[in-house]
Amino acid sequence: MDLDSLLGLLPKAKEEISTVDLYIHIGQQYENTEPELAKSYYRKALNLSKKIGYQTGEIKFAHNYTYVLNVQGDFDSSLYYNLKAVELSREIKDSVNLAKAMLNTGSVYRYLSDYETASEYFQQGKLIFEKIGDNGMKGFILNVLQVMYSDLKLHNRAIEVGLEALDFYEKAGDQRMLGTVMNNLGLSYSKLGKTSDAIPLYQRVLEIGKTTKDFNMQGTALLNLGDSYGISDNYLRMEHSYSQALEIFQELESEEGEIIALRGLSIVRIYQKDPVTALELAKKSVDLALEKKYPLERQKSLVQLSNVYFTLQDIPNGRKVMKESEILADWLINENVQSKTLEIEKKYEVEKQRNQILKLEAENATQLAINQQRRMIIWILIILAASLTAIGLLIQRKNQHKQRLQLQRIKKLETEKLLEATEAVLKGEEQERSRLAKDLHDGLGGLLSGIKFSFQTMKGNLILTPENARLFERSLDMLDSSIMEMRRVAHNLMPENLIKFGLDAALRDFCEDIHQSGVVQLRYISIGLKGEEIDQTTAISLYRIIQELVNNILKHAEAKKALVQLTKNGNLILLDVEDDGQGFEHSKMLLSNGIGWANIKSRLEYLNAKFTLDSTPGKGSSIHIEVELP
Repeated sequence: MDLDSLLGLLPKAKEEISTVDLYIHIGQQYENTEPELAKSYYRKALNLSKKIGYQTGEIKFAHNYTYVLNVQGDFDSSLYYNLKAVELSREIKDSVNLAKAMLNTGSVYRYLSDYETASEYFQQGKLIFEKIGDNGMKGFILNVLQVMYSDLKLHNRAIEVGLEALDFYEKAGDQRMLGTVMNNLGLSYSKLGKTSDAIPLYQRVLEIGKTTKDFNMQGTALLNLGDSYGISDNYLRMEHSYSQALEIFQELESEEGEIIALRGLSIVRIYQKDPVTALELAKKSVDLALEKKYPLERQKSLVQLSNVYFTLQDIPNGRKVMKESEILADWLINENVQSKTLEIEKKYEVEKQRNQILKLEAENATQLAINQQRRMIIWILIILAASLTAIGLLIQRKNQHKQRLQLQRIKKLETEKLLEATEAVLKGEEQERSRLAKDLHDGLGGLLSGIKFSFQTMKGNLILTPENARLFERSLDMLDSSIMEMRRVAHNLMPENLIKFGLDAALRDFCEDIHQSGVVQLRYISIGLKGEEIDQTTAISLYRIIQELVNNILKHAEAKKALVQLTKNGNLILLDVEDDGQGFEHSKMLLSNGIGWANIKSRLEYLNAKFTLDSTPGKGSSIHIEVELP
């Protein structure tokens, strides 16, 4: 039924289940052309479902409403509604909708780069569909697996699964899913450098989008075509694709699509030798990419903006923007490295601990078998001679006592292994940081310094025009900046001052660097630390705690002023970190499962530290930590 026919049914609609479905069908007609209007119809379906007690309608609302939220990049809201759909589906025992909600929730976690959780939801959804014998979702699951394999950089495997999904939807005649599958398949080819295979797929997706009037599909295909044309140096087609994509995403109010299209057009203008327009486009892309919402796209747009400034020979602004992009890149890398390091170390230690426990449990099972055999002998001995009964009872009691000791050993080992796992994670993280810092400083640093020396040697032997001489000098300046930034990254991974001069000097340098950046007025005060030596493991843990707390202030607090105070009083270390930012709810912070707070808690547990939090929304926050030195 077409849109006009559906709208014609509204005046006669009553407050019943069929009207909920009518709202859903109308919303689906609008979701790829007028997403906000589609959302309004979906909300009507939700409100009516609640009013008449139609829980399946609430689930259908979540399935459709979150599709639009995902297109608009509102993944937090999408996650909330999908998890609500999972909960409702379980409550009414609707297996089909539960499986769909599981797959949709997994997709959102994938958008949020939480691949482990995404995989868990995908597998659960897949198992439910297999259990109920529903083959209709096979193509959807294949497409999900294609995307997961691509995320894990298994591109050849992603292509195999993608081709299987493509065959499924071609036979099913589902144009919308066919376009989605081909788009993902094209990305896998592109990542393998096979743009000649990717471009025909994107062109076909574009045609499907036009046929089905799916503007989001058209815009995504045009962005991918723009990237592919750029790789093959076809800048005329590249400009055409990005311009069309920009118009579509502006109409859809999709910020992420606008950011990418503006950045692509800025690159085109550089090749067309129009740096002034390129600068304007790059600035728009950066301004639209709010750091908290699109950090990765903002970092890419900052790099393009710095390149435009350098092209315009505006070296100060070029360096300033480059530094901003590298700070954001460091944050993204550190978040990823920290997460992956913790994940690998935890898995290793947990597996090691599990093997130890299984070994003890096997020994305990063997002992139980021996006990059963001994009990049989005891009963035989009781029949043969009552005098041996006492001996049998003693043996039984002895074995029971041994079992209790064995169980106590298991519990003790579990506790010890948990502590060892925490220590191994912390040491593993610092060793990995130290190795990365050394590789950067000794490897990449030496290489860049060698290149700089070669350039300086060449300079004396070259005859350059004044313009080429300025460009040569600018290249040397950029190389100097690269060397300094490389050293700064290495310093962040494992500060040399922490190893050479101790905790006090390292913290003073860290806080001074943050203060000079102008992001926040950060003041550092130390009391009683002059000339004092602190165990290196403890010092590293304290440094990482302070580093994480300050990073949280920079990312979330929106503070103007902050204070870090470290005091040593005898064998007691007192740490206070305060800011005048927007604060937070105390209970939510303590229950948070975020990586940053989890790292802080694990280090506090390792130090056996006491801490107190004090914060009120809108009135800043403070944390007080006490560590007793051995």
